[in-house]
Amino acid sequence: MATTVAAVKANCKKVVCIGRNYADHVKELNNVRPKQPFFFLKPTSSIVLPGQGPVVRPKGVNLHFEVELGLVMGKEVKDLDPTDEQGAMDAIDCMTALVQCYTQELPSPLIIPLAYFLGIDMSARNIQEEAKKKGLPWSISKGFDTFLPISHPIPKSTIPDPHNALIWLKVNNQVRQHDNTELMLFRIPRLVSDISKVMTLEKGDLILTGTPKGVGPVETGDVMTAGLEVGGKEVKEASLEVPVVDSTSSYEFSET
Repeated sequence: MATTVAAVKANCKKVVCIGRNYADHVKELNNVRPKQPFFFLKPTSSIVLPGQGPVVRPKGVNLHFEVELGLVMGKEVKDLDPTDEQGAMDAIDCMTALVQCYTQELPSPLIIPLAYFLGIDMSARNIQEEAKKKGLPWSISKGFDTFLPISHPIPKSTIPDPHNALIWLKVNNQVRQHDNTELMLFRIPRLVSDISKVMTLEKGDLILTGTPKGVGPVETGDVMTAGLEVGGKEVKEASLEVPVVDSTSSYEFSET
């Protein structure tokens, strides 16, 4: 599976992140509920693969976590009709991947479609709040290296209904986020359609579908764990454990 998750990062050209897609999260940050989906981008350099490092907290940053269900695009999508729900769902399928799965019943590698992942959208909240007040872009607040830990890719068959999956995040074993994706304000076909009307979604692109309520800060030394359940059962590929460390970079936040 290590080769597969590395390929997800290598094949990604952009990460599109949906903002304010859960009503209670909109309220907790005192934001306005959107009339239509809106999104921003994260650089691929922010991606951290499972077990390949901590989240690094830049100097002067109020670092927040946001757990999200992620999609992997399996083909190019451009100007998709919002009523074409099947077309949107068919486009979510990153690759036909070779997965080592040797058992007595399955003595050879499986070829399975991979479509989803769990991600933690890390945010420099104080930088984001300043940007919002001054009408500036969010790129700095969302774009630091290590600001997107992702899980192993999840087979499409494991999540038969992506609008009915429980996602959760804990900090130091304390539950901070725990909600079902059925609470999305805008569902996946609408998200894919709206993005594709603005920019072409290319094969390998990643989409983060928004975060539920409960976002909050992490400090140096904290450990985040996250996961996803379907039908009351934990999905092993979605498991994440990520520590937080201080940055040794020369960057330090100062007012713009």
